[in-house]
Amino acid sequence: MSEVYTTERGEFTGELWRSIEGIYAEILAHPFLRGLTDGTLTEERFRFYILQDAYYLREYARALSLSGVRSPDESALVMFNEHSASAITVERSLHEGFLKDLGVTRDEADRTVASPTTLAYTSYLLKTAALGDYPEVLGAVLPCYWIYGEVGKALLERGSPSPMYQKWIDTYGGEEFGALIEAVLDLTDRVCKDLSLAQKARVAEAFVTTSCYEWMFWDAAWRLEGWLVG
Repeated sequence: MSEVYTTERGEFTGELWRSIEGIYAEILAHPFLRGLTDGTLTEERFRFYILQDAYYLREYARALSLSGVRSPDESALVMFNEHSASAITVERSLHEGFLKDLGVTRDEADRTVASPTTLAYTSYLLKTAALGDYPEVLGAVLPCYWIYGEVGKALLERGSPSPMYQKWIDTYGGEEFGALIEAVLDLTDRVCKDLSLAQKARVAEAFVTTSCYEWMFWDAAWRLEGWLVG
């Protein structure tokens, strides 16, 4: 597989990645991901993850559409709306396959209640996409692209004895997904090139925040997180 994108970037996005190297290391070390590659992850946890991810992708698609609307660049508007449509397609096709394998009906999936982490993450994304400065919006949506791409590459090297888990790994470690990441990285570097230090700090804050949510999302699935009251 060719390297379509890299974490060794020399521009602003390279600075962003270096700011979350510790978080990314914690993600790769998480027992949920280790369980995917050694095949020990319980089906119950994977089922929880897939159902929450289906909910997340629907909201993330809305955040991407808002990102396009907020952009002064028509090409970015087109790109983000294409990515938004793609997120919905992935949610419907990829998750349909997993849901069928897991014995989950579409109606059950549609009635899934967002976990506290899923609700917090998607609410933050939508708030930032609607109210943040455009560079902050890019900082907020970027980790879902980039971290999943890097995780996919890392997990491809490990592989999985489980056909179902290997199918998930193949989706996010492929070159097609890598090309999407590269486009968003290049856009972020162009938009943030001439920002002040204070503006860059706000972009970095959004980037680190959603990177933390990425770790929390996998951790919530590992813990089968639910609402403690109600």
